[in-house]
Amino acid sequence: MSNSSRCAACKSLRRKCPQDCVLAPYFPSNNPQRFSWVHKIFGASNITKMLQQLPVELRGEAADCMAMEAYLRVENPVYGSVGIIYQYQQQIIEVQNEIIKINGEIAVYNALLQHQQLQQHQDSFFSTDNDFNL
Repeated sequence: MSNSSRCAACKSLRRKCPQDCVLAPYFPSNNPQRFSWVHKIFGASNITKMLQQLPVELRGEAADCMAMEAYLRVENPVYGSVGIIYQYQQQIIEVQNEIIKINGEIAVYNALLQHQQLQQHQDSFFSTDNDFNL
C-alpha cells in the first residue's frame, strides 16, 4: 500500500503502510473505529502476532472476532461478550419456559375437548330412542 492509502491501523499508529501490511486487509482506512477498538483492547503488536500465526484463510474471521470482542469490551468493560452471551441464555430460558407453559395450556385444552366430545357422545347415545324397554 502506498502512504496515501494507509490502512486504519497504520494511520492510527502514524506509520507507513508497507505493501505486505498484515493488518491492511482487515482494518481498511474507511473504518478506523474498528481498529481503534481492537488496538485499545489487544494492542497493535498482539493483533499483528495473532494474525501472523494464523493461516491466511482464517485471518479475516479472527479479525472479525477480535473486533467484536473489543467492541463489546469497550461497551461493557466488566462483562464484554460474556454479558451478551448471558443475556441470550436468559432469553432462551424465558422462551423455553413460555413453550412449556403453552404446551401445558394446549394439553389442558385438548383434555377439555376430549371430555366434551365424550360427553356429547354419551348424551347422544342415551338420548336416542332405543328399542330396549326396561
